[in-house]
Order: sequence, then structure tokens, then C-alpha cells
Amino acid sequence: MKKYTQSHEWVELAGTRATIGISNHAQEELGDVVYVDLPEVGKKAKKGQVICSIESVKAASDIYTPVDGEVAEINTLLDSSPETINQDAEGEGWIIRLEGVQSEQLEGLMDQDAYLKMIQE
Repeated sequence: MKKYTQSHEWVELAGTRATIGISNHAQEELGDVVYVDLPEVGKKAKKGQVICSIESVKAASDIYTPVDGEVAEINTLLDSSPETINQDAEGEGWIIRLEGVQSEQLEGLMDQDAYLKMIQE
């Protein structure tokens, strides 16, 4: 089950591996994504810190990691096809996978219903 942050990232945990991306709402706000500055595999990620950035035709936006962990995998598809984020932000357009994530770190994040309510306000 995906959990969401107030800064529009999503995280989905499978065991101790978390997949992270931006919400569909965030990609709509950004417009056409033209570049994703992906982190190095092995980089330590701390909850709330910038893990990478996304550039669109409108603006550049920092992406914050919602959990602690180590970058285990990056979505290399985004190097050649950054528009994948626009096409499927909460699926094929995932950005990074972190290893060593504790499930307690998801406490305080929003479920989909709470997130949708927040963006409608």
C-alpha cells in the first residue's frame, strides 16, 4: 500500500525495500518532465532530505525521501525517457528504491484517501 507525504512523494514498502516516486498530482503540477537527476546507488538517504531533483518545462523541483535507507536501485529508464513520470508517475515512473527501511518510518504518512483530501483543500 502506498503512503504519501505532504511534499507529494509516495513510498511503497516491500519487506525492507521501499520504492519511491512522486504522485500523479505532483507530475501534473510540474508539467512535462525533461530531466531527472538521479542519485548514485549506495547513497545514504535520510528522511526529509533531498534525494534527487526533477526538471520540467515549468520548473525544477527537489524530491525528498520519506524514509531512511540506502539507494539500492535507480530507475534508469528515466535517463532516456524522463516523460515516463508524466505517463505513469505512480507505476513505471518510480524514481528510486531504498534498502534497509523500517516499517515504523511510514507512521505519520498519509494513505491515499488522506492525500487526495489534502490536495483538494
